[in-house]
Amino acid sequence: MKLTIFSKSLTIGVVLIALVCMIQGCKIQMTFNGASIPENIQTASVQLFDNRAAYINPVLAQTFTEGLKDRIINGSRLTLAEETGDVDFSGAITGYETEPLAIQADARASETRLTVRVNVRYENFKDPEKSWESSFSAYRDFPSDQNITAIEGELVDEIVEELTENIFNKAFADW
Repeated sequence: MKLTIFSKSLTIGVVLIALVCMIQGCKIQMTFNGASIPENIQTASVQLFDNRAAYINPVLAQTFTEGLKDRIINGSRLTLAEETGDVDFSGAITGYETEPLAIQADARASETRLTVRVNVRYENFKDPEKSWESSFSAYRDFPSDQNITAIEGELVDEIVEELTENIFNKAFADW
């Protein structure tokens, strides 16, 4: 009899602990997906990122800049300022290159990597100690027998999405 009561109490305790963990997990997830932006910051601005890479993709600067704006609009409560906002993003695309990977016996690459590098300056005018400058990079691999011009747009979109997510997280998710 005592064992049955203990067993039921243990089961209820385990269920409660699991429930608390799930609730805490949801809370952490919501905080992670949302942004921890102080209440005094209302606006953000994104300057056009100059393309200073040795090889220039003619649409990359605009694609990247608009991607970062979209990430801020869709991932936070901030509004974009026409001029300079409470926080400001600026910088340059410093690298855009392909390199062969997985060299085969016939000295041909079976895969190629497209890499984009960006230098970002984040200025927080409400709390200047939180300002930073950092480099970010992202890449995508593709089969070397594919024509880069046929898949370049899709690869660039994926890379820009990853880069803007990482920049957003560094600025607003405290990691």
